[in-house]
Amino acid sequence: MTDDRYRTVVRRYHVRHQQIVVLVLTLSAALVMGVGFVLGRQAAFSGVGIDPQRHRAQAEALQVAQVEQAELNRQLGVITARHELDRAALELVRQELAAQKEQIAGLEEGIRFYRSLMAPGEIAQGFSLRKIELVSREEPGRYGFRIVVQQEARKHTPLQGELFAEVSGQQAGEPRTYPLAELSADLESTILPLRFRYFQSIEGDLVLPEGFEPQAVSVVATLSSPSKAEAREQYPWQVQEKFTHVGK
Repeated sequence: MTDDRYRTVVRRYHVRHQQIVVLVLTLSAALVMGVGFVLGRQAAFSGVGIDPQRHRAQAEALQVAQVEQAELNRQLGVITARHELDRAALELVRQELAAQKEQIAGLEEGIRFYRSLMAPGEIAQGFSLRKIELVSREEPGRYGFRIVVQQEARKHTPLQGELFAEVSGQQAGEPRTYPLAELSADLESTILPLRFRYFQSIEGDLVLPEGFEPQAVSVVATLSSPSKAEAREQYPWQVQEKFTHVGK
């Protein structure tokens, strides 16, 4: 006699059947989530009064506008670059014109100088001194100088003589004078020899002593041949931007 309480029931489960069930449940869940997302977005659009189709159209229009903006930015960059090139080219032309005008002015100045030497009455009869030229150098206290001795005559006879120059001013509250040769390494001696037919230019650099404040430059040119003569001038200490074309 068999006891029903201990009856064994055997059930067979297929693995493939379980996989199909899991796949169906997963797809169902994904479908439910997708439908919920779409419905939720539509509900959100409806809640704020936005038409989904209009929203898509606006998104497409935004993309088109962004593309057009990028193209406009590119064109603007090209135009800006061309403008900068044109501006740079124009500036170079302007600088070149200014340099040419300056060169022409210098040449005209030099022509007037030489013409004055050849034409009687343009400058003082005999020999004379031109105003000293002083220009600043990059080094503080250093200056370039030029002294020009000239003669005007119907017959330009060679002249011989000597020249002396000195710089006067104040140092430590007291008057002080320095021979130009003591301030300039370009001059070999205090007394400078002169020998010229039309003009002679004496130039170089000078360095002022520390604490010395220049006020004037005195120049004395003395001729010994063919006859004796003297030209004496005192010029205020005035520094100019650059040398002229006179005496070059």
